[in-house]
Amino acid sequence: MFSNYLIGLREGLEASLVVCILIAYLVKTGRREALKPIWTGIAMAVVLALGFGCALEFGSQELTFQAQEALGGSLSIVAVGLVTWMVFWMRRTARHLKSELHGRLDVALAMGTGALVATAFLAVGREGLETALFVWASVHAASDGTPRPLIGVALGIATAVLLGWLFYRGALRINLAKFFTWTGGMLVVVAAGVLAYGVHDLQEAGWVPGLTHLAFDISDTIQPDSWYGTLLKGVFNFQPDPTVVQLVVWLLYLVPVLTLFLLPSRVSGRTGEPAAGAVK
Repeated sequence: MFSNYLIGLREGLEASLVVCILIAYLVKTGRREALKPIWTGIAMAVVLALGFGCALEFGSQELTFQAQEALGGSLSIVAVGLVTWMVFWMRRTARHLKSELHGRLDVALAMGTGALVATAFLAVGREGLETALFVWASVHAASDGTPRPLIGVALGIATAVLLGWLFYRGALRINLAKFFTWTGGMLVVVAAGVLAYGVHDLQEAGWVPGLTHLAFDISDTIQPDSWYGTLLKGVFNFQPDPTVVQLVVWLLYLVPVLTLFLLPSRVSGRTGEPAAGAVK
């Protein structure tokens, strides 16, 4: 549940910050008449993300078991790739996000209503589609027959919306660069588990060999249905009996990606670009 909460919080906060920056800029510059097309674009993006998530969930139920595993494994790998790109991109551009969005909004204002709708739709829609795909893959990997993964995602998104509102109101000031670094690092760990689970799905579909070759089996020590087994699976997508291929893929992803992500940023020492503060 915690890993899904983290996904909802991290992804939701990015979308919330985008919305806050767009709206705050229009209010500050006295162009409130442009708020309606902005909200229209945001609503369209939310509907698209929800529709995409529903299509993934209900569409996969009509497939055979082998096809479900192949689809689930493939989409899990795609989701991990997108999330990996996203955490590095946000780490690199978090300081410049506001000015970048302001520039796009100025161009859209000059072009008219349709451009405003498109700007908001594209800015939020990309985050929404990434979130829907990774949430689906993570919930699929951590599914234990209970609604806890979805509850975790919902709580994370609700927290992100609240934080976004507090940023907008100027009631909350945190170092966003550090926030995205820490949550990004934890998200890389979660993504490693999703990747390993995706590989296992592909093994069950017959696309990847080695399904019967286990790296180890500690099911007797860490029982999957125990409270600590459930906790490890919910937080890290831990599996007590991974295959050799799963373990190798997990290590080959986690060690280099997390190392590169945690290396000091080249732009971290630049001055004049505060990493903390409310969106105004």
